[in-house]
Amino acid sequence: IMAVQPIETNQAPAAIGPYSQGISAGAWHFVSGQLGMDPETGELVSEDVAGQAQQALENLKHIVEAAGCSLSQVVAVDVFLTDMGNFLEFNGIYEAFFAGHKPARAVVEVSALPKGGCVEVKCIVNG
Repeated sequence: IMAVQPIETNQAPAAIGPYSQGISAGAWHFVSGQLGMDPETGELVSEDVAGQAQQALENLKHIVEAAGCSLSQVVAVDVFLTDMGNFLEFNGIYEAFFAGHKPARAVVEVSALPKGGCVEVKCIVNG
């Protein structure tokens, strides 16, 4: 049986429910969905997709790094948008984070996200 350990960092917001920021299982790391929340205040950094996407991806990056990995080791990303009309704007911000690395990805529109967020991002890392 593979040991399972939580990934924790104060560089990203604390979980807002009964879950971990991420879980490591051997060389695999699973990062929970990240909203555009400020790690210190726990509040959304803005009302627009650009500000929230930037912060959500920063939060994701910090958790990946807390697992001892980098974004170049991300193998899959799931993105949840409350408005698919924000797809292109999100892509521009996303592309800057992954700088040429292109993990597998899904983007879906959802009716709502926690805290009234407009974007949530989660990923799987092999490191």
